[in-house]
Amino acid sequence: MSSLAASTAKVGSYTFLSRLLGFVRDLAIARVFGADAGTDAFFVAFKIPNLMRRLFAEGAFSMAFVPLLNEYKERRDAADTKGFIDAMAGTLGAVLLVVTLLGILAAPLLVMLFAPGFGDEPGQRELTVAMLRLTFPYVLFISLTALAGGILNTYERFGVPAFTPVLLNLALIGCALWLAPRMDAPITALAWGVLIAGIAQLAFQLPFLARLGLLPRPRLAPRDPGVRRTVRLMGPALFGASVGQLNLLLNTILASFLASGSISWLYYSDRLMEFPMGLLGVALGTVILPRLSQRHAAEDPGAFSDTLDWGLRWLLLLGVPAAVGLLVLAGPIVATLFYVGEPAGAGFNAEDARMTARSLMAYALGLVGFIGVKVLAPGFYARQEMVVPVHIAVIAMAVNVVASLLLMWPLGHTGLALATTLSGLANAALLLCGLRRAAIYRPRPGWGVLLAKGLGANLLMGLVLFLGTGPIDDWLAMSGGRRAVELGLWLLAGGGVYAATLLAVGIRPRHLLQV
Repeated sequence: MSSLAASTAKVGSYTFLSRLLGFVRDLAIARVFGADAGTDAFFVAFKIPNLMRRLFAEGAFSMAFVPLLNEYKERRDAADTKGFIDAMAGTLGAVLLVVTLLGILAAPLLVMLFAPGFGDEPGQRELTVAMLRLTFPYVLFISLTALAGGILNTYERFGVPAFTPVLLNLALIGCALWLAPRMDAPITALAWGVLIAGIAQLAFQLPFLARLGLLPRPRLAPRDPGVRRTVRLMGPALFGASVGQLNLLLNTILASFLASGSISWLYYSDRLMEFPMGLLGVALGTVILPRLSQRHAAEDPGAFSDTLDWGLRWLLLLGVPAAVGLLVLAGPIVATLFYVGEPAGAGFNAEDARMTARSLMAYALGLVGFIGVKVLAPGFYARQEMVVPVHIAVIAMAVNVVASLLLMWPLGHTGLALATTLSGLANAALLLCGLRRAAIYRPRPGWGVLLAKGLGANLLMGLVLFLGTGPIDDWLAMSGGRRAVELGLWLLAGGGVYAATLLAVGIRPRHLLQV
């Protein structure tokens, strides 16, 4: 197995564990708290710092910091590299401390900004403000965690940062099941869980940095050349790498004007979509950026292009079937994981399941685009080229705004999910065109045949699943145990049909392993 494939498999396996526990977390939240004004309040209070996590851990900071750290590693001595890390840690920490304090003070304003439709439900806005003041310090801890993770990824210690999100899920599960029943306002236990998780995630990575001799000794040095270059690169990268998250944030703002529960339906469907997104998209993005940065520093454009080609083959052969599976199995998945029956109006009911399945189907249509951005955007950022992806991000953002306003009234929350999908597909398509136009990416021979075979296998798999699984109402009528067994069997059947078809048309593991 190639080193890229092995690293991707390692990151993917830990991400799988994290996403699996994420499902348990969301199952616990859905079954303990349901989908109502209280959960909408928590999801807004969590979404604001969680947006920062995605921007830093999987977005702008990594896109700017990792290529520069690779440059220091390849072209400077160890003392210069350690000095850059120390300056970055101290300066970033100071800025984040100020931002965190301002965020806590401005919590009422932030809630009005991110959920302007709140207010009809008595006490909902006040509850959101109280929880946001608990969750906002997560920004400080998780951003420093992203710094630590960027260092570890640069030195190809991919497993530790990939495992770290597990701690967030464990903290939220524990608080939902153990702490919530002991509190006057049970939903606030989840906010405490977010804060606890931020501290634990940062503490977990520090010993591994120490083992590498790279544990930062923070010093405030805003004029350090490396820090200043990182900041200059982060400006455009912050926007270019975060379009998907900004689109989801726009969904939250607009969904606050729709029916009660809309934010929760979008959240649950987004979480389900994030399973393959994290398993494949985040894993590919995490592994491919340091490797592309190394290829660029070595001035090897052929290897740079081949690395992008490898990522796109993974997208075709693993990302497309994940999208097809989510699209066809949306109803069965939601019913199996979240539906708890109709216990006197409590918990996640049949209407919640139907609404969540609809938005999940809309998100599934864009999964290829969302993963594609994770593969293609590093093609620019590894070269420290920011202008093109930012221009593309502006276009994608405009697509989302226009589509959201056009689709939210006739289609409700499903229209918002569909608008996010259209934006993600536009972003990925334009990134690919930009890389091709600049001759940064030159596809290897045989892509036409590979594409036809891969799409044919996906069509057959989707047809089998569509004909066999039936509508969501059939699944809601089943017992919980039967739903779980049948979903597992259909997942195995779909995967078996897809793998057998690929083998029958001549696609082999080497198509994924060769770089």
